[in-house]
Amino acid sequence: MMTTDLDDIPTPAVHPVDEVLPAGQLTVLGLQHVLVMYAGAVAVPLIIGGALKLPKDQVALLINSDLLAAGIVTLIQSLGIWKFGIRLPVMMGVTFAAVGPMLAMGANPALGINGIFGAVIAAGVFGIFVAPFISRLLPMFPPVVTGVIISVIGLSLLRVAANWAGGGVGNPNFGAPLYLGVSLVVLASIVLITRFARGFLANVSVLAGLVIGFLIALALGQVSFAGISAAPWAAPIYPFMFGAPVFDAVAIATMCVVMIVVMIESMGMFLALGELTGRPITQEDLSRGLRVDGLGTLIGGIFNTFPHTSFSQNVGLVGVTGVRSRYVTVAGGTIMLVLALMPKLALLVASVPQFVLGGAGIVMFGMVAATGIRILHSVDFHGAKRHNLYVVAISIGMGLIPELSDKFFDRMPHVLSPLLHSGILLAAVTAVILNLVYNGWEEVGAGHAH
Repeated sequence: MMTTDLDDIPTPAVHPVDEVLPAGQLTVLGLQHVLVMYAGAVAVPLIIGGALKLPKDQVALLINSDLLAAGIVTLIQSLGIWKFGIRLPVMMGVTFAAVGPMLAMGANPALGINGIFGAVIAAGVFGIFVAPFISRLLPMFPPVVTGVIISVIGLSLLRVAANWAGGGVGNPNFGAPLYLGVSLVVLASIVLITRFARGFLANVSVLAGLVIGFLIALALGQVSFAGISAAPWAAPIYPFMFGAPVFDAVAIATMCVVMIVVMIESMGMFLALGELTGRPITQEDLSRGLRVDGLGTLIGGIFNTFPHTSFSQNVGLVGVTGVRSRYVTVAGGTIMLVLALMPKLALLVASVPQFVLGGAGIVMFGMVAATGIRILHSVDFHGAKRHNLYVVAISIGMGLIPELSDKFFDRMPHVLSPLLHSGILLAAVTAVILNLVYNGWEEVGAGHAH
């Protein structure tokens, strides 16, 4: 009898996160993820290379190195190897949080770019070791805190979407009606596809919108293919192509602070992904995911690039498409590796104008904010818990200060800039402190499964 009962128990279905889709679908869905994060992925090498006045071939090397490291680290994060990798659909790329400190290091003749790489390598090792300690903060992130952080991630990213839609920061024709019109067409295309399409087409709504926008931009003569014909088909990348790294104590200490900022921001991304994929995040999950921030930064320093983090743009894409399989970002990571080693293809992808990305950005980043709002919907704001309104109101206000007023913290000590210029970190710190003030230590961790 017992055997029969056991035989009747259905085998548990594969969780959507672990579902392996057909190869063709994985490739297209992976490409969608790459297009969404590509502009952000190549921006930091362009900024650093330009500031250090590096020749064009070395800037190209920085970009290709960035793509290579991002591809490797994305595979580790999504697939999981030993104690590394959160095993969720995460795309990794170079973080903007380190740009300010790296520009300061690069301007110092005693350090230069090899001083940056030395600090990045040391910060990566530091990140691997501190990841389990950072993950222990999870009980301090109940829904009232995570809802705020995820909302602020989405709201702060909308500035990126607006800059894309206007044609990109520094574009002399920023805000031209043509740019705004194409962005609107991309946005409308995504809305119509998600409303009326079914199956696979609905899953690639963002990619379809980007293709439509690209074709319109191409027809209007707004796409530049400059440099593609001159670029080589293949280019090898190996460690320390700029020379031996330089290790400076002050630079390393600064980059380690940046690493903590990056990891706390990553916690917000991971909690948002857990919510979107229906897979609650445990402390051990967080440790594995945060270790990859450290490992990715270490790999970045060795392979001529910069600190790595999970890309929040792609969290929004998971929300828009509803595709939760981590093998999609495995495909995305593989595509990044191919682009890194084939500069001609990398330049072709880079030819997608930023204003084409704008309409998609509004949808994706708004989706992240909406996820945070949905979490806040489950929070009790009544009676004895009415103080939760203060937690939400003040934390969101603090988190949006750097986004709404660029120069607000300019007169504060330079050493505090990684903290004060990260709206996500400001919101997180404020929400955690206010939750302790209003709800007490014993309340911390109640319902942190989100």
